Amino acid sequence: MKTNSGAKKRFIVTGNGKIKRKHAYKSHLLTKKNKKQKRRLTHFSILNRSNVNSVKELLGMK
Repeated sequence: MKTNSGAKKRFIVTGNGKIKRKHAYKSHLLTKKNKKQKRRLTHFSILNRSNVNSVKELLGMK
């Protein structure tokens, strides 16, 4: 099965096998968002357990 091109650009697999993702809403319309919100959106987050299987399938890990 081919790897999904959109998924491989958006997700990173860590050494422990967890999947990291970026936060949404950090690309435009930033003037109305306060500094704290923009700072929180900068950091990566671990993918929720309910989505792990579908993302692994897109990445060709299953």
